[in-house]
Amino acid sequence: MAPNRYHLCSSFIFLLLPLFLQFYSGKCDLQFNYYSGSCPKAEEIIKQEVEKLYYKHGNTAVSWVRNLFHDCILKSCDASVLLETVKGIESEQKSVRSFGMRNFKYVGTIKEALEKECPSTVSCADIVSLSARDGIVMLGGPRVEMKTGRRDSQESYFSDVEKVIPNHNDSISSVLSLFQSVGIDAEGTAALLGAHSVGRVHCTNLVDRLYPTVDTTLDADYAVYLKGRCPTPNPDPKQVEYARNDRETPMILDNMYYKNILNHKGLLGIDQQLASDPRTAPYVQKMADDNDYFREQFSRAIVLLSENSPLTEEQGEIRKDCRYVNTN
Repeated sequence: MAPNRYHLCSSFIFLLLPLFLQFYSGKCDLQFNYYSGSCPKAEEIIKQEVEKLYYKHGNTAVSWVRNLFHDCILKSCDASVLLETVKGIESEQKSVRSFGMRNFKYVGTIKEALEKECPSTVSCADIVSLSARDGIVMLGGPRVEMKTGRRDSQESYFSDVEKVIPNHNDSISSVLSLFQSVGIDAEGTAALLGAHSVGRVHCTNLVDRLYPTVDTTLDADYAVYLKGRCPTPNPDPKQVEYARNDRETPMILDNMYYKNILNHKGLLGIDQQLASDPRTAPYVQKMADDNDYFREQFSRAIVLLSENSPLTEEQGEIRKDCRYVNTN
């Protein structure tokens, strides 16, 4: 009797199934509504806590966005940035690249609320990503749909921070290269730097454009204003002298950043390079002209950043306290 054609086809598919599942699972480790079964209220709890913290301490929303960048661009979106210094761990927060980061204690507030609802279930890495998502909304930015299912790192990458996290003097080429390494193109990089529309820059990161002579790419009147904010070439970091990234809409994530840098009113050297480099200048102009386009590209880039090499499945752990790796 001739072999049953259906049986042969089924056998072939059965043989390929393990390879298919291996490929499929590798592509889909993160998923929307990951906690729908284990902690259905998880995302709503994070949203509620972010909103409560925003109304008490508005600057927390900016902190959540910066946390996402520092955590995800380094190695993986794994909450390594939240670890404090203990035996065997040197906190990434101690690096000069982390200067000005704050509000870490309020991540603990969010974690505590989740632990009451679902103990040892929601990762600190997902808190980093989802608090940034909800913080962006509180800052008037777009609602970004994010997948979840990240797990937490059991190590810190302090030794890598200064090698990877850009500083205010880095060239646009190095910044573009960094973002390209995690799959974000020049258009996405231009959009992500739009986060400079909110928050502030400490004078220690500005004075090189003011002293001993004013950077010629800086608007003269704006330079006078900045010198008023940063009156000495050697500011004391403890005095927390700073200038707002955007004087017009300082706590709204919008395209005012691009309008400012086109008018030579960007605070950091990298801001001005973004407007003048031919690889990014067309996007700067388009984002300055169209806030919806900026929001669209910012959303796209944030998703790519939030999905950089996450720990999933059996990797990492779910920390009980975001500041420390589990001891058992």
